[in-house]
Amino acid sequence: MNLAEAIITKNVEKHPLKSAIGFKKKDEWKELSWQKFEELIFKTANALKEAGVQENDKVSIYADNSAEWMIFDLATMSIGAISVPIYSTNNAEQAEYILTDSGSKVVLVGNQMQYDACFEILNKEGNQLQTIIVTKKAVWIKKENTFYLEDFIAKASPKLEISKREEEDVATLIYTSGTTGIPKGVMLTHGNFVKAIDAHFVFFKFKNFEEELSMAFLPLSHVFERSWSLLCLYGGARVYFLEDPKNIAKAMAEVKPTMMCSVPRFFQKIYAGVNEMVEESSSMKKKIFNWALGVGKQTAELRRTEKPISLGLKLKSSIADALVFNKIKERLGGRLWLLPCGGASVSPEVTRFFESVGIHVTVGYGLTETTATLTLFPFTHFEHGSCGVPLPGVEIRIGKDNEIQAKGNGIMKGYYNRPEDTKAVFTEDGWFRTGDAGKFDEKGNLIITDRIKDLMKTSNGKYIAPQQIENILTNNNYIQQITLIAEGRQFVSALIVPNFEFLRDYLKKLNIPFSSWEEIVKKEEIVNFYKQKIKELQTELSDFEKVKRFTLMSSEFEINTGEITPTLKVKRNVVLKKYADIIEKMY
Repeated sequence: MNLAEAIITKNVEKHPLKSAIGFKKKDEWKELSWQKFEELIFKTANALKEAGVQENDKVSIYADNSAEWMIFDLATMSIGAISVPIYSTNNAEQAEYILTDSGSKVVLVGNQMQYDACFEILNKEGNQLQTIIVTKKAVWIKKENTFYLEDFIAKASPKLEISKREEEDVATLIYTSGTTGIPKGVMLTHGNFVKAIDAHFVFFKFKNFEEELSMAFLPLSHVFERSWSLLCLYGGARVYFLEDPKNIAKAMAEVKPTMMCSVPRFFQKIYAGVNEMVEESSSMKKKIFNWALGVGKQTAELRRTEKPISLGLKLKSSIADALVFNKIKERLGGRLWLLPCGGASVSPEVTRFFESVGIHVTVGYGLTETTATLTLFPFTHFEHGSCGVPLPGVEIRIGKDNEIQAKGNGIMKGYYNRPEDTKAVFTEDGWFRTGDAGKFDEKGNLIITDRIKDLMKTSNGKYIAPQQIENILTNNNYIQQITLIAEGRQFVSALIVPNFEFLRDYLKKLNIPFSSWEEIVKKEEIVNFYKQKIKELQTELSDFEKVKRFTLMSSEFEINTGEITPTLKVKRNVVLKKYADIIEKMY
């Protein structure tokens, strides 16, 4: 049950000349057929073997998304070695920790910073790293134990007998990005991936899946994008790899994907952007938009509940598409219909909006330790505001302190070289403890209430679920990041990072000359603007949940400073400690 074999062999046999992957080269999108894809995977696999990589050895990938990333990943698994992704945004110290802890022998890097960091580690005492492979010839290298990928595989054979693997054999070590504590290597097996992928195909019953095209723009080093991209390849769909996620809007227009997984912030930005545009439109355009949205909601609800749509409503729906929704879809490439969403909570207003437009956002819930998906929205009879229902082969129960606990095909083998940590996340009867609090509704949908460790108790004894409130407050174009403070305090306060791009436009409207963000965020007009914005966003919250005071930050929370994880989750403890003085002034 080698995952690489499950993906490569059947697709090469079935349609060798069909496109497998896409990538950009010199401003032009190129494709590789399944036959060529297999050849490059096998050449890379043989080159790794010649470099001394054996079964169960660790091979790291420290690079941005690319065709080479996926080829290297599948090549590593093809020979029974273990793939270890490292976030491309990790600094040298973070990368060294993973390379050392995993005992990686070989690392693939993508840019100069990554190469320089790894070269410093090469042959360092206590480190097993022996070889660095570089994807781009634009990177300047020192010759000692370093090769450009093109040269590394040049003389390798394109033929390979894929290593036989059992279900329990480890395929990858994915280090948790860790909002608390140090990263731990999650051991996911070949069986975890294959069974979890098969479960998705049983769950969705896709039609003509081989005709789909997915855009990989989230980091492949994260379990969500990696699992989704592997699922797409497994099913014979094309996957295009986007190196720089900042180019997503342009790439979508060029590639025109039909499917794409993403995190809530992507959807929130589109939702907020459309609302902002409508607010600034003429009264006639507002009326047309609101009419179309009403028609879309009505149609979406009938579709969700599998009820018949009348001829009259179908006609109205086609007019709404022509006047409003097709223009929104065109900005997303024009063909997008399925958007798996995970990584954090997403508000029901956002999912309802996309359903009204005619794009299904399938909200899911899972962790690195569960091979991503535990629950997700089906195509019909899902409940907005929930995380959907369990995937086939997954069992979920609600334990002590409302903790969500799980069993199933995707549950990790354990944390690498951390038996005590592994023991701590399993109950005595073998259920994985997620650390998230939740409940089931009467229809069997899972609802996440919050991270158990994140729950805050005010000095008045009220419990605050910060993620839910933070999610509501970031559903607009003017708040980029937010951290709530409430534990042991008499009221809720917040550190707010503005969306500087939109705030700069707002300054022009007010005729406020730009000086520096340090000065701008302290200006009375700007603070009052945010007070009003927060007041509008909090109308549905209970009084004790509302943000009473806030401080506008002059710069974003950054990955490199350790304030956020590579998946953009705020490390609350780090932020609270770093900005303790600012927080105290609010009280």
